[in-house]
Amino acid sequence: MRVFVCETVTGGFYAGAALPEDLIAEGALMRDALIGDLEDLPGIRVVTTHDARLPPPPRGASRPVGPGDDAGALWDELAAEAQCCWPIAPECEGILARLVKRLRTRNSRVIAPDDATLRICASKRETAEVLARAGVPVIPTWRPGSVPRGQAGPFVIKPDDGAGALDVILVANLPVADLPIANLPAEPIAPGAIIQPLVEGAAASLSLLCQQGRTHVLAANRQHVAIIGGRFRFSGVTVGAFPVDDTLRMLAERIGAALPGLSGLVGIDYLATPTGPVVIEVNPRLTTSYVGLRRALAVNPLAFVAELIRDGEVPEGDVPNLPHLPPARPVEINL
Repeated sequence: MRVFVCETVTGGFYAGAALPEDLIAEGALMRDALIGDLEDLPGIRVVTTHDARLPPPPRGASRPVGPGDDAGALWDELAAEAQCCWPIAPECEGILARLVKRLRTRNSRVIAPDDATLRICASKRETAEVLARAGVPVIPTWRPGSVPRGQAGPFVIKPDDGAGALDVILVANLPVADLPIANLPAEPIAPGAIIQPLVEGAAASLSLLCQQGRTHVLAANRQHVAIIGGRFRFSGVTVGAFPVDDTLRMLAERIGAALPGLSGLVGIDYLATPTGPVVIEVNPRLTTSYVGLRRALAVNPLAFVAELIRDGEVPEGDVPNLPHLPPARPVEINL
């Protein structure tokens, strides 16, 4: 079975343009971990692409993409030749949604959520609204100009469709109209930004396997996030840092019920607060935590992905049940 792994940051999406330096390390780590786990499954071989300015992955067959090459055309070709596609891309600017749509026009088996779920998860504000209606605890999320009167700071400002901690800033207060930001250079809040209150709690995430309506919690992780000069910085994650208890399992089930189109391995960012977990966002794709997941679980998590079983021929409703996995042991992933 041939699987096409398409990771945009390292895979040629930016050929001929400047590479997003803040995303290269994470992209390469996720790509290499995924390819290794795929190729360790019986009968699976991986094809992928890499930006010619970057080294190819250590495993799998990779095609270089140079500044004059058409990465999209090459991806079309590889997707059509494969039996399964696995995209990895940031949600920002609709990159993930467009990539999934493109791959699905060439291949019927793409490991990703459905289009409607991708659209929801591409907006932190819309995700918060959907989850809140389902009774999931979320951080209040406002557009500029709609922060309730009397709401005390500090405030977190971030892109509504952002990825990770990119362009996430902390401010002490907002003026009446929410702009300009008082303690930063005189510039308006960027179009498409959202505002949230700063909520005290440990930055954490869940690694989930979602398929055909079922949601399995594989690990609960501690995220290493610091605030430096008013800007959030993500430096890594401890996979399996927290025990997976009934509270986290129930949270995952409620998220899965609110977003039944989730599919594959996805990440949930949340804050571990004294009153329980509060969801920040849903990442409908592989996240950095995946890099340490196999070591944390002592089992290849891809062995339970339905699309990769029986050479991709999975009868309707046939979803493998997860065994009782041992508690994850902590694994450090540093960027």
